Amino acid sequence: MAGESGVNPKIETLAEAGSSLNGEKRVSNKKRKVRQHSPEFKRIAVERMRSCQSVVGLAGELGINWRLLYKWKNELENTGVAPESTSASETRELAEENAQLKAALADQVMQTRFFKGALQRIEARRGSKNAPGNVASTNKCGK
Repeated sequence: MAGESGVNPKIETLAEAGSSLNGEKRVSNKKRKVRQHSPEFKRIAVERMRSCQSVVGLAGELGINWRLLYKWKNELENTGVAPESTSASETRELAEENAQLKAALADQVMQTRFFKGALQRIEARRGSKNAPGNVASTNKCGK
């Protein structure tokens, strides 16, 4: 308990947070774990950075330093790689999928037109038989 130990609660809170009263950060003796981030992660992080309201908040959410986001942004701009760009293989795959979908759509449209025309012909035949004034069908054997 802070009050019972005789230590000022403000000082105790600062000590827990790793700060001192003069605002200096304490340096721990623990070695920082160096993480390697994939280019895809960096690209997505920079895209999110462009649309977020708080870069510091985004950095905290991603578990990285906010300066790293700006570094990645500059690297992407300097290399000329647009964040929305896709690789050639992805583009090829998307083009193939697009062609398959267009063919499937064309097939569905043709089937729909065929069945719609067939249904209209059937309805036209039924309508002419049931029209008022037509002769009712008779039994062929004449009974």
